[in-house]
Amino acid sequence: MLDTLEVFTTVVVGLMVGVEFSVAFVINPILNALPGDSDQLGRAHGGRMLGAVMPVWYIGSLVLVAVWAIAGRHHQGTGLVVTAGALLLLSVIMSLLLLVPINNRNKTWTPENRPEDWKEQMNRWDRFHYVRVAVIIGAFALLAAALA
Repeated sequence: MLDTLEVFTTVVVGLMVGVEFSVAFVINPILNALPGDSDQLGRAHGGRMLGAVMPVWYIGSLVLVAVWAIAGRHHQGTGLVVTAGALLLLSVIMSLLLLVPINNRNKTWTPENRPEDWKEQMNRWDRFHYVRVAVIIGAFALLAAALA
């Protein structure tokens, strides 16, 4: 049963990493290259879509890692799992304090009501997101290593 939990948790976290990596290095660069207001409209729509799904994914991943750490506390690799959990907790805290406030503003913007500094706010979100992606990649790598 623990083996199933370990693999399931690693897959769930890995898929989350893939989505967030894609946002950072595929989706947003595509949106940035679109003409006119398409970038802002696309980011607002993406913020609404992913803003509804990702909190559940992040918290769910953190819960799965915590269950793994507790259930496997006497097994080799538990330190890696605990460290991965700490990184996922850091990513949740980063999200709540740094990214979500910007996203909550962005998802309501239209070309008519967006602030003058909307691009600077999106650039700030991108910078925070790159750091968060690095943090969750680290967590995923630790979970993969704990499987060995």
